[in-house]
Amino acid sequence: MSAEHRAESGIPVPAVAGPDDVRPGLDERLGAPGAYPFTRGVYPTMYTSRPWTMRQYAGFGTARESNARYHQLLAAGGHGLSVAFDLPTQMGYDSDEPIAHGEVGKVGVAIDSIDDMRTLFDRIPLGEVSTSMTINAPAAVLLLLYQLVAEEQGVPGAKLTGTIQNDVLKEYVARGTYIFPPRPSLRLVADTFAYCAAELPRWNTISISGYHMAEAGATPVQEIAFTLANGIEYVRTAVAAGLAVDDFAPRLSFFFVARTTLLEEVAKFRAARRIWARIMRDEFGATNPKSQMLRFHTQTAGVQLTAQQPEVNLIRVAVQGLGAVLGGTQSLHTNSYDEAIALPTEKAARLALRTQQVLAYETDLTATVDPFAGSYLVESMTDEIEAATVALIDKVFEYGSAVDAIEAGFQKREIELSAYRVAQEIEAGERTVVGVNRFQTDDDEPYEPLRVDPAIGAEQEKRLAALRADRDDPAVRAALDALRTAAAGTENVLVPMKAALRARATVGEVCHALRDVWGTHQPAERF
Repeated sequence: MSAEHRAESGIPVPAVAGPDDVRPGLDERLGAPGAYPFTRGVYPTMYTSRPWTMRQYAGFGTARESNARYHQLLAAGGHGLSVAFDLPTQMGYDSDEPIAHGEVGKVGVAIDSIDDMRTLFDRIPLGEVSTSMTINAPAAVLLLLYQLVAEEQGVPGAKLTGTIQNDVLKEYVARGTYIFPPRPSLRLVADTFAYCAAELPRWNTISISGYHMAEAGATPVQEIAFTLANGIEYVRTAVAAGLAVDDFAPRLSFFFVARTTLLEEVAKFRAARRIWARIMRDEFGATNPKSQMLRFHTQTAGVQLTAQQPEVNLIRVAVQGLGAVLGGTQSLHTNSYDEAIALPTEKAARLALRTQQVLAYETDLTATVDPFAGSYLVESMTDEIEAATVALIDKVFEYGSAVDAIEAGFQKREIELSAYRVAQEIEAGERTVVGVNRFQTDDDEPYEPLRVDPAIGAEQEKRLAALRADRDDPAVRAALDALRTAAAGTENVLVPMKAALRARATVGEVCHALRDVWGTHQPAERF
């Protein structure tokens, strides 16, 4: 008899599953597609009416170079854009600041001002394209720049669709691109909710992310438990700020990873929908079904890609994308096979999009609403993941709140332990990574990666100098002073922030104005 197999989260996976492996009351836990508790999907018809949004994450170098890549992706059949920003932009610094030296344009596009945002979306109709922006601490700043450019195109805020990640809590846990301390950061998130409810009603104001926790080593259970705990914290913050839950909750969205462990990933997505629906209905009293829906974007697992035999990543990404689709994702980014080496080449990015198109148009995945419904194994795993996730969420709130747990280092510590365990298993050969610790070859073909021109930093510095020479500096200073006053009080900071950006204040100047009032986050030594 073979040894018991355990999933990534540690739950048992029966070799042969049957009715006895599924807990009683399955019909109530499943429901119909598009109905509470949304286990079977958030929409009644899912992909039978239209496929998921194929959204490719891209951004590098200058706004002009990234704009060219966006046009290529849209021409290749992409449905939406997903913007990657460089590290200085993510941290709220301008390209000409000393701390940004050597990082400008490296891991994403450099955006310093409305001039750059205008170039980034040149000849792209913002009223027709859905745009996702992976930006957190300065998310409100980049969103307002996007809105200003849309207004220049004649597109009102009511027509704009897309998502800002805006999930700063996970930055303290897994990623590190935070600026302000947690509590003023939460205030900025709540202000963004309120602003968008009035000005950009179709915009997803937050993408509560488990993806980066998974990349840091979180198990599937840790990924959704810590993500949903953060979601609870955001909802509590917005309600405490006076917002009615059904006024903002329909625009909440989530962001998860899809690993190669396909069956567990499908069960994870089903469990996450069910848990969130119950939280929103029972804890927050949400009555609008859209407030109870867990809508999510998925990205295939970058952490599982290998620099060795990079073409094998094409197979990994296809399996991961399949898991996301079977799990009912609303949009999907499939990683390029060369991302473990460098920024994706144009050919690799196109192949990644083609992977999604094969899944959507050459398979029968879109012929039925919920392909795995009634699978004894998947329903059993969904139950186990749900129970383990709820137990872990309870542990988070034993600290008082998700922020209290973050400040105590709980989530970060748990994720690091999981990452260490996986590293040990790979080192010992207990976990197979094809091409790394098994099935290696000595004849890998040479690969020429995409390289970012180091002169980009100097180019951005020239653009900033020209901007500062051309703008009305007294107007900029007055607008930044108004932003500081709002940050020190209770006014919604996005209103004076938009005025400052319209006056051509830079991203760094706006973030420094908030730093002047709120300070910066200093992680505790025990982290």
